[in-house]
Amino acid sequence: MDENTLLQASKNGDVEAFNLLVLEYQGQIYNVCYRILGDPSAAEDMTQEAFVSAYKNIGRFKEGNFRAWLYRIASNACRDYLRSPRIRKNQSLEVIEETSEYVLTSNLESPDSFAIRKELSGIIQEALLNLPEDQRLALILVDVQGMSYEETSTILDTPIGTVKSRLSRARESVRLQLVEQRELLPAQFR
Repeated sequence: MDENTLLQASKNGDVEAFNLLVLEYQGQIYNVCYRILGDPSAAEDMTQEAFVSAYKNIGRFKEGNFRAWLYRIASNACRDYLRSPRIRKNQSLEVIEETSEYVLTSNLESPDSFAIRKELSGIIQEALLNLPEDQRLALILVDVQGMSYEETSTILDTPIGTVKSRLSRARESVRLQLVEQRELLPAQFR
């Protein structure tokens, strides 16, 4: 079934149709939540919260970009989570233990390359988390998720010009942080 048929069925109370929409978008929504929050467990929770909220409010969805509507719900859930006084910035011992193992993801990649790539990935994630929330969201949606300025404008409920300026400031900030770690960058970016 196409997306419009699934949406209409979901609006009529068809849980299976909504589940198919969840299967289609869950990876993308989790990815954006993880990039915003930097915590896999919190990203899972906010992904689930976003889909529960979408299900409860599917009747309010009007014609338009369903993906953008979902991203808005997810980014708002992440914003609320970040503003919550209950958040703890601690990592569980299980997460630390799971992420400390080095497993080669490719037979062609050397352990040194893998370690440098993982360290650079961590620095990029830290740079994202250091950005102001509005800049982080713009950068994640456009550069990481590959959304257009128009979609990002819709998701963030801001004018396109504002999205572009936030994106420009975010890119510059991340670039400056990466320049400080020049030795980790691939040779063509040094």
